[in-house]
This record gives sequence, structure tokens and C-alpha cells, in this order.
Amino acid sequence: MPRHDLFVRLGETLYRVQRPWGDLPAGAGVPSDVACDAEGRVYALLRQDPLTDAEAPAVIVLAPDGQRLAAWGGAEVADGHMLSVHPDGRVFVVDRDAQEIVVFSAEGRRLGGLGTRNRPGEPFNAPCDVAFGPDGSIYVADGYAASVVHRFSAAGTPLGRWGREGSGPGEFTTPHSVWVLPDGRVTVADRENNRVQVFTAGGEWLADWRGNHKPMSVHGAPGGGLYVTDQVPQLSLLGSDGAIRGRCRPVLNGAHGIWAAPDGRIFLSEQNPPRLTCLVPV
Repeated sequence: MPRHDLFVRLGETLYRVQRPWGDLPAGAGVPSDVACDAEGRVYALLRQDPLTDAEAPAVIVLAPDGQRLAAWGGAEVADGHMLSVHPDGRVFVVDRDAQEIVVFSAEGRRLGGLGTRNRPGEPFNAPCDVAFGPDGSIYVADGYAASVVHRFSAAGTPLGRWGREGSGPGEFTTPHSVWVLPDGRVTVADRENNRVQVFTAGGEWLADWRGNHKPMSVHGAPGGGLYVTDQVPQLSLLGSDGAIRGRCRPVLNGAHGIWAAPDGRIFLSEQNPPRLTCLVPV
């Protein structure tokens, strides 16, 4: 049992902090991201060094109560950075240093991918994150050795890209995370520029949402808003207009990934120390 109970408030909601959460294997990598499917299953992405670490599962699947259900992806994923669960249940894993978005079934069977594996610039150059539009389109934040956002059709056909290195509107310095709001606006965590940029579905710049120090991950919040994690470390709740509606400090050293579960819980992936944190609405 924990020595203390900890609570944080985000907007109008009070949360109990649970950490570490879930049956993750010890010593098999650090939790780089987390996502949930429509049934509430939790997918934790473990990042390893593909040149020095022994092969271990890349994705750990947990039941809503934290029990381990499955583990897979070690042979297919070299350097898992972020992952997202598609509304149809497919799991998209950003294999950063292998230059590919690997697409899995919910059971861990490889279905395909975006990008040419191990071929930088075709089209990715150390990509960061992937998200989905209301029409099924796919967006990839290509952020470590590139400064662009790619757009694909639901079938994976390239539809264009936008961005270049810099600090002006539509420019990026490490576009680290991407999320599409229900109205189709695309939000990008422009990490080293300390802002979230907002675009139309086609890449037209709309706004800068500032107030977060090195934003790490963005994820949709109730009412068309946005959750933002950063390196303060903070978790911020933004309204659909970008106004800050609440802030809290639920982790020790910053959350690399975030996902809101269907039941209202919020999951955060931490790398130092390596664990998942769960915020439970009170």
C-alpha cells in the first residue's frame, strides 16, 4: 500500500494519482508511450536500444485493471517512440530510427506500414508521432531529423506535407506529437519552440497556443479541448480555443506520452523513473 494518497485537479475534475500502474515487465525497456482502445485495453510501448539491448516485447497489452494480457512486437519494432490506436482497433507504432510507421492488428500481427523501412527520407526522417482525422486520414509528425507533418489518406496514400525548420508560423523545431481535434483541426506539439501549433486539415496555419515549456505530447480532451504534457513537468487542459482551463503536476519528471481512456482515466507514460501513471477521476 502507498504511504500517502495523492490528488491533482485538472479543470473541474479531481483525480487520484496511481503509480506505478499496470503489470509491465521490469528491465525490458522504458515506457515511451501509452494508448487505449475502445474496450479500455491499455497498450504500453516500451523503448529499447536496438543495437545493444536483448530483444524484448515492444508492446505490452494490459486489461483495464492493469493485468497483463499480451506482449508482442519485439521482432518487428526496433525503436518504438509513440503509438496510437486507430478507431477500428489497429495499432500504429512509430518505429523512429527504422523510419517506419508499423501497423499491427490488435493481436500484434503486422498488417503493413507507412514509409520505407530503414530508408531515411523515404519519406520519414526519424518520425515522432501519428494521429487520425475524423475522415480517417493519417497524420505523422516527422520531427527529429525533419521538421514536417505528413498527411496520408485512410488507405495510406500520400496527400502532401507541410512545414520546415524555424520558429515562424508553420515552421517547426522538433514537431514531437500530433493530434486531430473533432472539427478536423490538426494540433502539433512544436517542442523546442515551446508552443502547440494549430492547422487546418490541409496544413494552413491557424494559431499558436503558448504556455507550455517543451510540450511533449498532445491528446484530445472532452468538449473538443486538448491535453498537453510538458517538461516543467505539467499536464495542462486547454479549451477548444487554446485557453488554459487547468493545470496539474501528476508525475515526477515529465510524461512522454498521454492517452485518455474511455472511462475518463488519464494514462501517462514516464521514462524516468520508467512506469505508467494513472489518474483516476474522483
